[in-house]
Amino acid sequence: MEKITTIVLDIAKHVFQVHGINGAGATVSRRKLRRDDVVGFFKALPPCLIGIEACATGHHWARVLMALGHEVRLMPASYVKP
Repeated sequence: MEKITTIVLDIAKHVFQVHGINGAGATVSRRKLRRDDVVGFFKALPPCLIGIEACATGHHWARVLMALGHEVRLMPASYVKP
């Protein structure tokens, strides 16, 4: 598998969507994760940039992922396209 440099994490109540891209901007990974599997998934990855929509639980997940060594950027909902 190619090295993931950036991940966009769509957080929801039970199932999270992970979209990983490499340095060239090509999609490397698309996965659905249950809430219980998120920390384990990100522990296995080398540090990378993670984008999360700024919402109530977005700040919690940002702190959790930063503690694992990742760089997290929260973005306003108006910047996130469906």
